[in-house]
Amino acid sequence: MEQQPRWLTDEQQQTWRRFVEVLIRVPAALEAQLQRDAGLTHMGYVVLVRLSEQPDRRLAMSKLAKMVSASLSRLSHVIARLEGQGWVHRERDPQDGRVQIAVLTEDGFTKIKESAPGHVEAVQQLVFDRLSPAQVEQLDKLAETLLDQHLG
Repeated sequence: MEQQPRWLTDEQQQTWRRFVEVLIRVPAALEAQLQRDAGLTHMGYVVLVRLSEQPDRRLAMSKLAKMVSASLSRLSHVIARLEGQGWVHRERDPQDGRVQIAVLTEDGFTKIKESAPGHVEAVQQLVFDRLSPAQVEQLDKLAETLLDQHLG
């Protein structure tokens, strides 16, 4: 016997559509800001940030891919573009030649320091300026729940 779909209630449908709109509009606005002001894609920015947060500004490509929720193939394309700008370079791990390491260059570190203020201001305007402290706490808990249970 075929199981019937669990259709969304009217309330769920309204909530889901609004959530999808947020998932589309906020990233698009952030992408536009970064392209316009920094000449970076959002993924390129996230990669530079993650590398800048490492004590030695370097990370194995496989670990970096997990951190930025990207496939190795997608990350390789992003890294290639960042290499073309002189912001990142790749090298082989001296202990394991099969492992590629992404390394943030000094120019890349400068780029992220210059790009961060405009990006953070865009995040403030698009998200946090519109929410109360209690709503920010709720948003954090909701995101954590969704990521832990199904997307981790």
